Amino acid sequence: MTPTRRLVLGLALAAVTAAPAFAQSFPVQGRPITIIGGFPGGAGTDIYSRKVAEPLSRALGVPVVVDNRVGAGGNIAMDHVAKAAPDGHTILMGTSAMLAINPHLYARMPVDTMKDFVPIIALADVPNALTVSPQHRPQFTDCKAVIAAARANPGKLNYASTGNGASTHLAGVQFATAAGLDMVHVPYRGGPFAMTALLAGEVDIFLHQTVALVGPYRQGQVRLLGVTSKERLKAFPDVPTMAEACDLPGFSTTTWYLFAAPAATPAPIVARLEEEIRKIITDPEFVAWVEGQGMTSMGQGPAEARKMLEDDLKMWAEVVRRSGARVD
Repeated sequence: MTPTRRLVLGLALAAVTAAPAFAQSFPVQGRPITIIGGFPGGAGTDIYSRKVAEPLSRALGVPVVVDNRVGAGGNIAMDHVAKAAPDGHTILMGTSAMLAINPHLYARMPVDTMKDFVPIIALADVPNALTVSPQHRPQFTDCKAVIAAARANPGKLNYASTGNGASTHLAGVQFATAAGLDMVHVPYRGGPFAMTALLAGEVDIFLHQTVALVGPYRQGQVRLLGVTSKERLKAFPDVPTMAEACDLPGFSTTTWYLFAAPAATPAPIVARLEEEIRKIITDPEFVAWVEGQGMTSMGQGPAEARKMLEDDLKMWAEVVRRSGARVD
């Protein structure tokens, strides 16, 4: 055997044995695991990450902290995780908006969402709800009333969103397209601003994420005319689906949360994280909490979650194109 062949063989054997050894040392005691989020404290992703952090810390025996790197629709957070050491100590709280919508929305992306990450586990499915102010739009008692008003006044009714190209914007585009409506998009700088505008009567409707609507709905501040999931939600059992309420058979549009790691993270480390996180998110008390937040538990592992991301990249490409949204 030539020296070159011996060198190649030696490197190959080292690679085979290094991954299990690396995995056995995970997590490194005394080193925290950091969950990187892309949205502010109080956002659904932040709430979910903090709910997972404490039991995950107990399971792995190291601190688990949440660090939100806010900006550029989650791109800053993704860039940070993609460049982090692939040792399992830095993981991404990813959303379909970040991973599947942003690549079609932003002219320049700092990451390739299919190449730079390995999914760990899909966490929750997050629908939107057609939301109105009962004080300022009392005539909108159901979805059909909204559709009738929009058809009678083309280009007059408007809908709020949490930003140009955000999932709330694209949900509005999908609703308008499915119902054949001509409505005006009014983007705001995040959910609190859009909700304030709705409650002040500045906009007609808002297709907001259900996780942010639990409190306002229970307090009677908003009326929910339909949810964009395929089935009714346990958090809002009396609210029909959009397919039911709007007479739009098959209409459904949701986003999701998942945990991901840098692409080069060894498979045994990904498997350990998946195992421990799965135990947490499938616990009946945790599932009840998720459902109470207006979400639906998921649980797809790395391969299934990757396929889900691949499919959504294709689906959102057409929706973004139709919306005309673009961020330079």
